[in-house]
Amino acid sequence: QVQLVESGGGLVQAGGSLRLSCVASGFTGSNTFSKYLITWYRQAPGKQRVLVARIFSGGSTNYLYSVESRFTISRDNAKNMVYLRMNSLKPEEAAVYYCKARIGTPYGEEDYWGKGTRVTVSS
Repeated sequence: QVQLVESGGGLVQAGGSLRLSCVASGFTGSNTFSKYLITWYRQAPGKQRVLVARIFSGGSTNYLYSVESRFTISRDNAKNMVYLRMNSLKPEEAAVYYCKARIGTPYGEEDYWGKGTRVTVSS
């Protein structure tokens, strides 16, 4: 069973930076970490979970429009790690940030979620 663990959240002042990490484990057979699409989401209290950034197996990336000039997603397949560097954080970006791994199989897509790491941004 694939497991994801996020870390790096915490309290930061508006305009500050954080780097979130997501470490993955539990891969079996030919489905190595490098084959997974990894996505960072965030969910603020009372709001829906929102896609923030994702990185494909080949390394291409997509971002939520409002963060693409400030956030950077990257991966280190040798370490089964994905990172989210967040600069110039805004109070409205306070949320729990989740990491999700997705892979396609003959039976459909499989998704695995971490439990999240909380980011608090003070104004």
